[in-house]
Amino acid sequence: MSSPVLQKPTTSETAYIILYNVSWEQLEQLDIALAGTSARLTYLDGILEIMSPLSDDHEDNKKTLAMLLEVYMRMKNIRFYGRGSATIGNKGDKTRCEPDESYNLGTKKTIPDLILEITVTSGGINKLEIYQRLRVPEVWFWEDGLLSVYCWESDNYRKVNQSNLLPDLNLDLLAKYALISDQYDAVTEYSQIINKSDVLKNLDLDFDKPALTIHDNSYNPPEQDGDKCK
Repeated sequence: MSSPVLQKPTTSETAYIILYNVSWEQLEQLDIALAGTSARLTYLDGILEIMSPLSDDHEDNKKTLAMLLEVYMRMKNIRFYGRGSATIGNKGDKTRCEPDESYNLGTKKTIPDLILEITVTSGGINKLEIYQRLRVPEVWFWEDGLLSVYCWESDNYRKVNQSNLLPDLNLDLLAKYALISDQYDAVTEYSQIINKSDVLKNLDLDFDKPALTIHDNSYNPPEQDGDKCK
């Protein structure tokens, strides 16, 4: 089992504290007390992380990446259900978390199939440990312009170069457009690239075949009106 806390949190924009030896009952009381605020609560084995507010960079990166992913799934006719930051976890597993973005693919389920996490601060609770206990099939981390994908395999997460859930998705291309500062331009250009690739694929062109095969070496063009004998 990995360490529940990665290191002490460090950030200049986000109010960020960690409390130890917090019971589940105390967590529930704090959840009620902080209702209506922008606080995000993450809990693992009696350790509570409270983060508020989320920075502009965090929100911009999250929304851009989510919009790009959703464009891809729609254009590929992949049925999905956005769950946003719906809280997951339970007392039995001693876990609670609010993902940055989460999705179910195919059908709605209790646990997300895919989670997106945007990291703009170092340290804090190891969220991958939470998702491991909940057996989330796939978790993506976006940090410093890099996308890291973890897939659940054989009771553990493995860092991979290609998504298991979306095997045809070009992750490098997705990351490239997620780096574009203008969100509208990023999504528009990315959708055009996906559409173009689909068109070429549907054409299924075979450039090894000749465009026209002439079996008779003598070829006579059709007569024009002016060529007819009068």
